[in-house]
Amino acid sequence: IDLSPHAPIFEGSNSSLLGSTNVQGIMLAKLRKSCSCTPRKLKNLVMDFFPVLRWLPKYQCKEYIWGDIMSGLVIGIILVPQAIAYSLLAGLKPIYSLYTSFFANIIYFLMGTSRHVSVGIFSLISLMVGQVVDRELLLAGFDLNDDAPPALGDGSLWNDSQLNTAAFNLTIGGTNVECGKECYAIGIATALTFVAGVYQVLMGIFRLGFVSMYLSESMLDGFATGASLTILTAQVKYLIGIKIPRSQGQGMLVITWINIFQNISQANLCDVITSAICIVVLVTAKELGDRYKHKLKFPLPTELVVIVVATLVSHYGNLNEVYASSVSGVIPTGFIPPKVPCFDLMLRVAVDALPLAIVSFAFTVSLSEMCAKKYAYTIRANQEMFAVGFCNIIPSFFHSFATSAALAKTLVKTSTGCQTQVSGVISAMVVLLVLLFLAPLFYSLQKCVLACIIIVSLRGALRKFRDVPVRYHVNKVDTLVWVITMSASALISTEIGLLVGIVFSMLCIIVRTQRPRTALLGQIQNTSFYEDDLEYKNLSSVPKVKIFRFEAPLYYANRNYFLKSLYRLTDLDPNLEAARRKKYEKKEQQQPKKGDHTTANGLDMGETTVQLVPKQIDFQAIVVDCSSISFLDTTGVNTLKEILKDYKELNISVLLACCNPSVIDSLKRGGYFGKDFGSMQELLFYSIHNAVQFAKDLNLSADCSGV
Repeated sequence: IDLSPHAPIFEGSNSSLLGSTNVQGIMLAKLRKSCSCTPRKLKNLVMDFFPVLRWLPKYQCKEYIWGDIMSGLVIGIILVPQAIAYSLLAGLKPIYSLYTSFFANIIYFLMGTSRHVSVGIFSLISLMVGQVVDRELLLAGFDLNDDAPPALGDGSLWNDSQLNTAAFNLTIGGTNVECGKECYAIGIATALTFVAGVYQVLMGIFRLGFVSMYLSESMLDGFATGASLTILTAQVKYLIGIKIPRSQGQGMLVITWINIFQNISQANLCDVITSAICIVVLVTAKELGDRYKHKLKFPLPTELVVIVVATLVSHYGNLNEVYASSVSGVIPTGFIPPKVPCFDLMLRVAVDALPLAIVSFAFTVSLSEMCAKKYAYTIRANQEMFAVGFCNIIPSFFHSFATSAALAKTLVKTSTGCQTQVSGVISAMVVLLVLLFLAPLFYSLQKCVLACIIIVSLRGALRKFRDVPVRYHVNKVDTLVWVITMSASALISTEIGLLVGIVFSMLCIIVRTQRPRTALLGQIQNTSFYEDDLEYKNLSSVPKVKIFRFEAPLYYANRNYFLKSLYRLTDLDPNLEAARRKKYEKKEQQQPKKGDHTTANGLDMGETTVQLVPKQIDFQAIVVDCSSISFLDTTGVNTLKEILKDYKELNISVLLACCNPSVIDSLKRGGYFGKDFGSMQELLFYSIHNAVQFAKDLNLSADCSGV
């Protein structure tokens, strides 16, 4: 063995080099394994990205096919009139809504993990798209109120000379292209949809699906209800057939209603009568359908019947020519050649796409989870993010706008026997049939009929107002979140309403933890259980022991509230009491006569010493119930150490009970139990009753020693 002074150094160097080499080798091996592309890994990756490859080969045709065909046909029949109607919300031509419905169903069939959710056009998403489209059209100089009669020529979607006199130059592929109103509107919509889809895919890549957790149920309900009021307001002008400016920006709801009342004298009598008849028929059919849904094998196709009858009446009655009733106009057949969304327009709508992406994903995932829970299967939220993202990205090349899962159609889908997303393909085929052959038949369909379909579809969201008293009885804070979000969404704007709802919900959580519920506990007679003195009757107090409960995590934001509540409920501030005692001791030392054993009040010195302890201190131990304290930060640990020290100076013990492992670990790391945790058995207890018994033993031993 080499015992020279340099030998250990070289050996240590060699061993460290060998150790680092081994670590590097292990890391490289793991990296190589994770980055390797084997056929098996590639297959799993593809099958995870396209879940249809997993479940379609196992499709049980005899059991599933009839339910899927029935639900697909019903949804397709409902989808066609809704698609045409929701084009009014998006500010686009009906053909684009049909494109959106077709492509969304096909792509979700390939990529979605939910068997029952119905993805396609959604009124709230259409409204958000329409608001951005209208804003950009105004900024580009187009007249939103130009309601020129539809062209009767070839029905070209790109011939905008008859639709609006203004034009806008777009740079596409490095060349300037003159773009009319309709061209520019769909350009804005596709750019917005593409960016929203990119956001959703990026959120999926970076595993940001947790963002949807911050959208509480009360906030989403309030947002949907507020947006429903905005949708209803936007459709009133079509109901009564008046021409008013399309309001934009904040306060749109109030401004629109002011314009409606100012122009009510211009209402079109034909549209008013048609609207009244359609609403009565639709609402009556919906109410009967809800009442007898257990007897009906599938819902009544009321919207389709209303559209067919209204179109026939409008066509043969010449309502457009005779009564100037506004109609849908030309809906061409076939598909427009695909086109890449304009990059310049993407930059203009990048901010608007973010709330659109979040809302679209949140509604889709919540509905997917609801269906999965009801029918006992699982979904992958991250894959849902990818599915919805590509339901926006790919269709944006085919002149489609943003999509999301829709609650009403999902409920219809599940009630009509849907088993898998094969029903979505059937629905897409129904829409394709309309796109290829039947679309021109809706030329004479009045816009007021479409507005009636939209308004009646809002019944579920508007009925939330009836639930406010019940919601208030269950939880007042959630009701406040609902009211604030609904009001902001309706009275300001949908985007601001979403932001206000998220911020206010989070503030409510912060306030709940900053000012949580606190209580002193009493013992349930003849048991080992303890509860709030103010909530329960006939509880007995424990002599010389105060039991304090704090129902929130203890951290920097609520430290002061914890201390104030403890001092208030126990009626003792240890700092003030310690200062009071020092003051009396100082007065005692400053007596003018050395031999005089009386104070200025004429009391004996012994009597003064006794009076230093106030009468209201009728306890010798405080038990802190930590069962509701989920975690402690550094400030929380220091706060507990502070009260332990302060009360100890007054000969009052502080005992902790019912701490969870996370809290115990924080206390250990914070040095609460001293070195080597020597005092842990005297400060920490697994139940309140054990802590109370220990405090009683301490009091008994103190009384005995005093005697």
